[in-house]
Amino acid sequence: MLYSLLITFREGLEAALILGIVLSYLRRARPGASARPVWLGAGSAAGLSLGAAILLELLAVELPGRWQEAIEGFAMLLAVTVLTWMLAWMRRQSATIGRELRQRVDVALDAGSGFALGLLAFTAVGREGLETALFLFGGSGRADSAAAYWFGAFAGLAIAAAAGAAIYRGSAAIPIRAFFNVSAVALIILAAGMVPNALKELAEARLLFDLGPRLWDTYTLLPDNQGPGRLLAAILGYDASPFAGQVIAYIAYLAAAAAIYTAAGRPAPNLTPGPGAEHA
Repeated sequence: MLYSLLITFREGLEAALILGIVLSYLRRARPGASARPVWLGAGSAAGLSLGAAILLELLAVELPGRWQEAIEGFAMLLAVTVLTWMLAWMRRQSATIGRELRQRVDVALDAGSGFALGLLAFTAVGREGLETALFLFGGSGRADSAAAYWFGAFAGLAIAAAAGAAIYRGSAAIPIRAFFNVSAVALIILAAGMVPNALKELAEARLLFDLGPRLWDTYTLLPDNQGPGRLLAAILGYDASPFAGQVIAYIAYLAAAAAIYTAAGRPAPNLTPGPGAEHA
């Protein structure tokens, strides 16, 4: 539930903030302009994302056991990859995304194109929505309870929508940069838990044949299929008797994701030559 709530809250808030930037600038730049194309584009993207999520779930249910395990394993790895890229991209673009969105609104208004406004909202919301569908599918296989998992997903969307509306109306403010940094760290930890689970699914699908020896066995102390151990397995990828390959992959992902996220926050080097550089 925690994973699904955090995913939908963060992704939903990103989409809400993007819509808020577009609608606020549209209201200031052209007070009489209709916001209907923006809402139509956002609604269409939300419907497409919901359809994608349903399709992924149906596909997994209909496939035979071995293929279902393979699809879930590859989906987890894909979700981890996209999630890591998305976190780095958002950190890199956070300082300029507002300006870029306003420029695109200006272009659409100058062209007098409601379709361009709708397409702007569709692409922005659609990207977040499709990412969310993939992340939720990738994490659903390790959920402690399907009902709690999807309740968390819808609760996260509802909270994100409420927060976005409050920010848009000016009745609330949140430290955006701090929020995204804290949530990014939490998501990296949650994504790391997917990595050993993905390898386990691929091994059960007989696509991986050697994950090395089991490093320890704490099943009698903290089993991973009941009680607190099952919760830790769902959230952090805890395994009572993990293979060496799972542990190595977990640590390697954490190190790589931390390095990527840190590097994304560094300012780009200024390659413009200084005065007199051409004479050096």
